Amino acid sequence: MKSLWRMSRRRPARRIRQKNNSIGGVCRLTYCNPKQIGGILIAKLIVAEKPSVAMSYAKVLGATNRKDGYLEGNCYLVSWCVGHLVELAPPNIYDAKYVKWSIADLPILPERWQYLVSASTKKQFGILQKLMHRPDVDSVICATDAGREGELIFRLVYQQAGCKKPVFRLWLSSMEENAIREGFAHLKPSTEYDALYNAALCRERADWMVGINASRLFSCLYGQPLAVGRVMTPVLAMTVVREAAIAAFVPKKFYTVALTLADGGTASSKRFAQKADAELLLSKCRKEGRVTVQKMERKEKSESPPQLYDLTALQRDANRLLGFTAQQTLDYAQSLYEKRLITYPRTDSRFLTEDMAASLPGLVTDVGKAFAMEEQLPIHVQQVIDGSKVTDHHALLPTKSMANADLAALPAGEWNVLRLIAARLLCAVGEPHCYAETTLTTICAGEEFSAKGKVVLSEGWKAMERKMLGKLLGKQKEAVVLPDVQEQSQCSVAAAELKEGQTSPPKSYTEDTLLSAMQAAGADSMPEGVERQGIGTPATHAATIEKLVQKGFLERKGTKKTKVLLPTDKGKALITVMPEEIQSADMTADWEAKLLRIERGEMEPSEFMTEINTMITELVKNTEMKKGVNALMKNKIIGICPNCGANVVEREKGWFCESNPCRFVLWKDNAFFKRLGKRLDSHVADKLLRDGRVRLKDCKSAKGKTYNATVLLSCEADGRSKFSLEFEGGC
Repeated sequence: MKSLWRMSRRRPARRIRQKNNSIGGVCRLTYCNPKQIGGILIAKLIVAEKPSVAMSYAKVLGATNRKDGYLEGNCYLVSWCVGHLVELAPPNIYDAKYVKWSIADLPILPERWQYLVSASTKKQFGILQKLMHRPDVDSVICATDAGREGELIFRLVYQQAGCKKPVFRLWLSSMEENAIREGFAHLKPSTEYDALYNAALCRERADWMVGINASRLFSCLYGQPLAVGRVMTPVLAMTVVREAAIAAFVPKKFYTVALTLADGGTASSKRFAQKADAELLLSKCRKEGRVTVQKMERKEKSESPPQLYDLTALQRDANRLLGFTAQQTLDYAQSLYEKRLITYPRTDSRFLTEDMAASLPGLVTDVGKAFAMEEQLPIHVQQVIDGSKVTDHHALLPTKSMANADLAALPAGEWNVLRLIAARLLCAVGEPHCYAETTLTTICAGEEFSAKGKVVLSEGWKAMERKMLGKLLGKQKEAVVLPDVQEQSQCSVAAAELKEGQTSPPKSYTEDTLLSAMQAAGADSMPEGVERQGIGTPATHAATIEKLVQKGFLERKGTKKTKVLLPTDKGKALITVMPEEIQSADMTADWEAKLLRIERGEMEPSEFMTEINTMITELVKNTEMKKGVNALMKNKIIGICPNCGANVVEREKGWFCESNPCRFVLWKDNAFFKRLGKRLDSHVADKLLRDGRVRLKDCKSAKGKTYNATVLLSCEADGRSKFSLEFEGGC
C-alpha cells in the first residue's frame, strides 16, 4: 500500500490551460466559460487552520466581504478549521459492546477506520462542506499550518466532506504579507505531501490504539481509570526513574586541601575519602609553607556563537531564564507568529537555507535597531546557513515587520519570548567568544595541587547576549587571574585550609531538562544516520507535559522562576504496573524515527501499522495484574469538600467529593478557567479548597487584553461548585 489515502485529482471539464493571472502574485486557473456572481469570479476556496490566520490571508488576497464562517472577495473564499474538526470515532461507534470496558473485548483494532465531526465544531464543518461543494469553486487550497498535524486536519475535513476537487498546498514559514504573496504564487499539488499525511495518519491511529487498548487493559486490571499514552507514559517513566535515583542516592563525603598562593590564586588537592588523610596533608603543607611550580600551561580557546533557535531550544531557554512552561512559550510564540513578528514556531531546524543569505544582513540590522542596538553589528551569515540541515521549516527568526511594530504594546510574555529570539539571531551571526585558559600545576608536601585561571580576550557574541538579555543571565563569574610564574620556581603559601564536600544526587527534572531528555531519549539505541531521535516532536512536547500535569501524573513544585516536575503518587503507581514495552523511551523513539521515514517516503505506512497491531495484541495477551500494587492505587486526598466536609480526592478528570450523595467536583477541563486563559491544576485546586480563593495573574479577556483577578469558590444549593471573579481595585 503506497498511500493510506490518495486524493482524487479529477479535472474540471472546462479547464483549458493554466497561466499566471496575478492578483498579488497569486496563481489562478483560467476557464473557458467562467461563472460570474456580481461581476466577480469566485474560483478558489482557501482553508486555514484558525480564524486569525484566515483573516491574514484574506487581507492580502483582498477577500474582505465577511460571511458566516468565511470571507469572500477578489476570486477567493477564505475559511478555516477550528483545530481538529474531524476526529477518530470512539470504540462504541464500531460496536455498542465497547461502551462497557472489558478485558475480554480487547484488543480493539479497527479494520476500517471511522471518523466523526465533534458536536462543538459541527457548524464550521458544515460551512466548509458547503463551500467545497459550491459549483463555482473549482479547486481547494490547503492553507493549514505547514506541518504534520496541519496536513492531517485539512485532509480529514476534505475526506469527510466528500470533496473530489483538485487540491493545492500553501507552505509558509512566515505570516508577513510578502511571504504570503510569495507562498500563494508558488502553490504545489497536494499529492506532493501525501507522505506527510501518511505519517500524520499513522501517528494518530497508533496513538488511538495504544491509548484505547492500554488504558482499558490497565484500568480493568486495577479497578480504576488509568490513562496510558504512547508518548505520555515514557515521559512520565523518565521522571519516576529520576526521582527513584534521587531517593536511592547515598551522599559520600570527601575532603580536599586548598592552598592560597601569596602571588594570587588558589590551588586544590585531589579528593580524599578519609578526613584523616586530608588533615595529615594539611599539616605537612602548613609546615612546608611553599609550593614548587611543576607546569604552567596557557591555551587560547574560543566558544562559537550559539545556533539559531528551534522550538525546543527556545522552550528550554524560556523555562531556564524566564520560568515559562513549554506550553506558555509555545502559546506566546504562536501569537507572535500570527502577529507577523516571528517565523513559524513549530520547527525542528536550527539553520537557514542558502537562498536566505542575501536578505539576512538587512534583517539583523532591523532587529538591532528595534532593540536599540546603536553600534555596528558583526554579521557572519554563513554561520547560520546550511540547507541540508533544514527540514520542513527553517530556524526561528524575528521578521522584518518587527522593525515597524509597537513592541512596547506587546504583553510581557510575548515581549520576553520575542527578545529571546531576537537576541539569539544577533548572537548567532556574531564573533566567537575568545579567552585564555591557564592551568597551574604545583607540588607541596609530595602531593599535586592544581589551579585554573581564565582571562577573556574578546567578548564576541557574549557581549551582545548580555546587552540583549541583561539581568536574565544572572551575575557573571569573575575571571580568576593566576600569577605569571616560571616552571620550577617557588611560591609562598599564604594560607592552607581543609574543605569538606559531598557527592550530589541527580537533580529533579525542570521543564528545561525534561525537554532535553525527551529530545535525546533513545539516542543510544538508534541506528546510525537517523537525524531525529527522542520522544515525540518539538510541536508535541509541550502538550505531552501539560497532559501529564492535567491528568494528575506530574506536578510542578518550586519557586515562580524555577519549578521542578515531580511524579505524583498516582504517576508512580502507573509506571509501577506498566510493562517495559509501554514505558520504554527506546521503543517510542524508534516509532518516531519510523514516522519520519514514512514522512520521507522511505517506509510503507502498512508496515508500521502492522507492527503496532502486533505489539498491542501481544500486550493484551501477555499482561497480568502485578501483585501487591493495589496500595499504590489509592486516590490522593487534596482537601475538604466545602459543601459537606468529606474528603476531596483526585481522579483522572477532576477533584471529586468522596461522599456519594454530594455533587461537588472541580473539573480539570474547566470552562470557567478556560475563559480566563488558565488551567485548573492541582496547585489552584489546593488553594481553592484551602482558602476558598486563588489569585491569578495575566488572565485574558475575550478581546485579548490581560488582567489580574481573584477567583472565588462557593457552592450551589445542590452542592455543585460555583466560581466568581473579584477584580483588583474593587472593580
